[in-house]
Amino acid sequence: MLSGLTKHIDKNLNFLHGKKLLLAVSGGIDSMVLVHLLKILGHDIYLAHCNFGLRGKESDGDENFVRQYASDNEIHVFVTHFDTNALATDTKVSIQIAARQLRYAWFEELLTAHKLDYLITAHHLDDSAETFLINFTRGTGLEGLTGIPKQNGKIVRPLLPFSRSEIEAYAEENNIEWREDSSNASDKYLRNKLRHHVLPLLKELNPSFSGSFTNTLQHLQQAQTLVADATVLVYQQVVTEFDNRKIINLNQLLRLPNYEAYLYQWLSPLGFTAWDDIYGLVHAQSGKRVLTDAYRLLKDRETLMLEPITDSDTSIYEIPENTEKTTIPIGLCLQNVAKKGDIDTKNVIFVNKAVIKFPLFVRRWRDGDYFCPKGMQGNKKKVSKFFKDEKFSLADKEQTWLLCSGEDIVWIIGHRADERFAATPQTTQILKIEVL
Repeated sequence: MLSGLTKHIDKNLNFLHGKKLLLAVSGGIDSMVLVHLLKILGHDIYLAHCNFGLRGKESDGDENFVRQYASDNEIHVFVTHFDTNALATDTKVSIQIAARQLRYAWFEELLTAHKLDYLITAHHLDDSAETFLINFTRGTGLEGLTGIPKQNGKIVRPLLPFSRSEIEAYAEENNIEWREDSSNASDKYLRNKLRHHVLPLLKELNPSFSGSFTNTLQHLQQAQTLVADATVLVYQQVVTEFDNRKIINLNQLLRLPNYEAYLYQWLSPLGFTAWDDIYGLVHAQSGKRVLTDAYRLLKDRETLMLEPITDSDTSIYEIPENTEKTTIPIGLCLQNVAKKGDIDTKNVIFVNKAVIKFPLFVRRWRDGDYFCPKGMQGNKKKVSKFFKDEKFSLADKEQTWLLCSGEDIVWIIGHRADERFAATPQTTQILKIEVL
């Protein structure tokens, strides 16, 4: 196993040489074999042990074991304690998820604080097979069947090519001591059920299961690479990015025979799961949408518009008299001028200063808002009807600001002025308002 790991690191993880490596060490057989191997290979290693306080004296025994090993071998060790049950209760997640969140947050802190280069974990081939089976039973896309990656940013898993039986044999041959976690014997968790019952059966049915599974993973990973490449190429042809929005052109998307697969690849990393609803949006009427906690996918005529969900700004911002420039919440320049310009534009209006009341206000639109669009001889129009006639998307509506005098709308900023406040050739006090 030592020679196999040497070849694997030299071929696939050569960047580890000469780096400071933080090893996640529980005291179990996998992590203790990992420490032994990397120590023999001469890597600059540091140990990190988490006491989750879940097994009482047994957890403390694991901590003391790792501390003693580090002391005996003159290796620096970091140790921390967590109230895992409290976090799980407060955040309403499982103990396993809480423990994972705690330890990886702490590992990240150690890497940064002590200028360490990589976090090394002891995940191996059987762990990858268990992950494959977990995702398979729950339902997943191709990426869920590619096992545990050998590297994910600063997290590196050099033991992935090796099976649990190889690790056990190496520990026995080299008289490596370890601590047995009593919770590993329980079938309470799905991973343990697969480890105790399903994997042994698969290995019984196919004595060469480890090799076969490794080959399968390689084929799936290669297929996933092809999918990722195709996804990027099609994305560049079909999707336009504008500010924080992504606009999916449906006319181009629907020319693809497998357009649903591309939508899945683009949207699943963002937390979308309601696939029937998402695929239905393609042929739905404008205004239909699908939401996650963080994103909104909106049908807008011939496009799907993807954007982050932000809290709607319900604040009202004052513009005192004699203000020349304001940038919050939108950039406006206010200037007294001697005469009106030839014509208002979307970004410049001229108002009769004598009929407006200061301070002016800038706010978002509300249901029931109306104004008298310039050029309509004082006829009232609901702002919502104006939006509809101008074919505003939901996002356009949410991002539009109104300039108001008291409760009256002076300007749908950047779109249409109100007739009641417009300067005329007879106006003597003219205020020019321009979007910066």
